[in-house]
Amino acid sequence: MEPLLARSVRLEDDGVHVLDRRNFPFERTWVRCGTVAEVAKAIEDMVTQSSGPYFAALWGMVLAAREARGLPRDEARAQLDRAGQLLIATRRTNNHLRKAVAAVLAGVDESDDVEAGALKGAKAGDERYRTRSRKLGEHTAELLPDEGAVLTHCWADLYLTETVTAAQALGKRLRFVCTETRPYLQGARLTAETLGEMGVDTTLITDGMGAAVMSTGQVDVLLTAADRVTMDGHVVNKVGTLGLAVAAHAFDVPFLAMVQAPDRLAPTAADVPIEYRPGDDVLHTLGRRTATERARGLYPAFDVTPPRFVTSVVTDRGAYAPHGLADYYVEERP
Repeated sequence: MEPLLARSVRLEDDGVHVLDRRNFPFERTWVRCGTVAEVAKAIEDMVTQSSGPYFAALWGMVLAAREARGLPRDEARAQLDRAGQLLIATRRTNNHLRKAVAAVLAGVDESDDVEAGALKGAKAGDERYRTRSRKLGEHTAELLPDEGAVLTHCWADLYLTETVTAAQALGKRLRFVCTETRPYLQGARLTAETLGEMGVDTTLITDGMGAAVMSTGQVDVLLTAADRVTMDGHVVNKVGTLGLAVAAHAFDVPFLAMVQAPDRLAPTAADVPIEYRPGDDVLHTLGRRTATERARGLYPAFDVTPPRFVTSVVTDRGAYAPHGLADYYVEERP
């Protein structure tokens, strides 16, 4: 059975319904977004994370097309452009949102009916993302040991579930070790819950334990998603990835970073904006203050791992050395 988090955003007649990952798995509630602005707010408020904003943006753009119903085509198209910019601005570091908006706009531009075109584009974007994630998972599974322990960080969404599915199909016997992933605890709540749901042996550690478990040989491979990978091999992912990658390098543990494709619009790490979320977030855990009133918080949501600490970047076309990512696009050349 497909994990619930793999289908956590859906389009209905009354709007976009988003599974509230902030309370999952303790509560399984859905947030209804009746407008594209409400979808953007849900993304900003971390109702959904990882791949979730991609799907939310797809269906949010369909809501924008519904809102533009009855307008002249040029006005409707301009309104969709504004909606797309609103969605893209919600999470700047990950380029999934940009791709989701582009998929819907491509459907609109190919259709005489704005609303029908938006829906067609969103469905195509949904299927394309899932297909590429499946291929990414298959390539990643082939690189994992037949038996051993995998250390993860944060919540890799479809990348992780497709990897586990492919590894199970290959008969591999893998154990997973998950970091809790402060301050939202995605690893503790989302990753560990989903791995358990898929029948995987799962151990949870705090964010500060990664180097320790690698130093004692309890981990065979470090495996994370990447919110973005630059063309020169820098891996941008949830903050904390850099520390784990450095520790993995120190203890000869291979680090595999998963991404559907390197970003041609980001030649270097300097081309990727790093999102800073409210520092107040690190002073609280699941809605309760856990820090002294005498401290202020700082929260860079992502960090950048230099290519020297990355063993391979795994894509939907296979694995590449971090300095060889230009080869990913060779087959697209005339």
